[in-house]
Amino acid sequence: MLQISNAVAIQDWEIQLTAIRAQGAGGQNVNKVSSAIHLRFDIKHSTLPDFYKERLLKSQDGRITKDGVIIIKAQQYRTQEQNREDALNRLKEIILEAAKTNKVRRATKPTKGSQRRRLDKKNQRSNTKKLRAKPI
Repeated sequence: MLQISNAVAIQDWEIQLTAIRAQGAGGQNVNKVSSAIHLRFDIKHSTLPDFYKERLLKSQDGRITKDGVIIIKAQQYRTQEQNREDALNRLKEIILEAAKTNKVRRATKPTKGSQRRRLDKKNQRSNTKKLRAKPI
C-alpha cells in the first residue's frame, strides 16, 4: 500500500509493476537481469478521491497518457528493489504535485505615499536636467 496522505492511500492491486531489462551499459549481466521497473497506474479505475483524479487528468504531465494511465520507468539503480521504491516515490510525487493548489493572486494598488515619492523623484530629476540645459 502506497500512503499518499493521512486520508489517501493507493492499494497494491491498483499499481501494476513489471520488471524489465534496463537500458545502457552493464557488462555481462545486462542481458540476464531484469532490474528496471515499469510502473502503470490507471487513474480512472483507481480508488483515489475524485479531486485527485480530476487534477491528475487535467495536468499536462507527459507521463500521463490520453487514456489516463501514468507510466513510469525506473532504471536508475542496479537492484530491482531500489528501482521499485524509486518508481513508487515518483508516482507519489506526481499525485502530490497535482493536489497542490496555487495561491490566489490579488492585485494591489500602490500606496498614496509611494505615488507621492515617485512623483517627487520625477520632479527632482526633471529639475536636475533643466539646470544642465544651455541658457537661451
